[in-house]
Amino acid sequence: MGSSVAISLKNWISYVGQLTILFTRTVTCIFSPPFKSIRFFTQAQRIGPGSFIISSLVAFFVGMIIALQMAYQMVQLSAELYIPNVIAVALTRELTPVLTALIVAGRIGAGIAAEIGSMVVTEQVDALKAFAVNPVRYLVVPRFLGLILMLPVLTMLSDLIGIWGGYVICVYKLHISHEMFWKMTFRALTMKDVTTGLVKTIFFGMIIAIVGCHQGLTVKGGADGVGKATTTAVVRSFILIIMMDCFITFIFYFLLNV
Repeated sequence: MGSSVAISLKNWISYVGQLTILFTRTVTCIFSPPFKSIRFFTQAQRIGPGSFIISSLVAFFVGMIIALQMAYQMVQLSAELYIPNVIAVALTRELTPVLTALIVAGRIGAGIAAEIGSMVVTEQVDALKAFAVNPVRYLVVPRFLGLILMLPVLTMLSDLIGIWGGYVICVYKLHISHEMFWKMTFRALTMKDVTTGLVKTIFFGMIIAIVGCHQGLTVKGGADGVGKATTTAVVRSFILIIMMDCFITFIFYFLLNV
């Protein structure tokens, strides 16, 4: 039992080290010429509009769920006026950034691992190296930049739509007036609440890109290996996103007092 735990821990440390090396190589390529933006815009267009509908739909219903769950207790205390406050802060600080990142990890992270893994299996990556093309610059950098740009944008839109979901329940079910809902929302919501969530999404985007690309670049075993890499990319992205969320929240609340 103890030996298996030690082996698992050792494997995870080794894996995080490999991710760190790939991250370092990616950042180095970003800040070194030549600079080509065509592939970056292609990836950004694929990530943003392609994920907007599903992330917005999830955010809308999560906003409704929070309002319904809070109403169960708040109505008994005659404090339903404070439900908009809870919805706004909970969505912008925590729920929307994490849920949007998990959705994008499942949709885009899996696609990245499958695409790059297929290129490795069919020796297209070897062909890039033969023509003196850096695979990290050509494959990883556009996806990395696309994710850290588009994930905050998706999160901001999901924040708004999630609050509208709470609005539907508060106004049409709890009979809170339109004016009072928005007054309580903006009274509770501050700029630091929004920026806290957006800062998290930048790190989440880095995790999704690096994990997906790493799993694709290290594929072994043909088509079966591509399938395993895709599944592993999603699972490990989920784990690392939750861990990073806990770590950043700890820094904001206990070290920076934000």
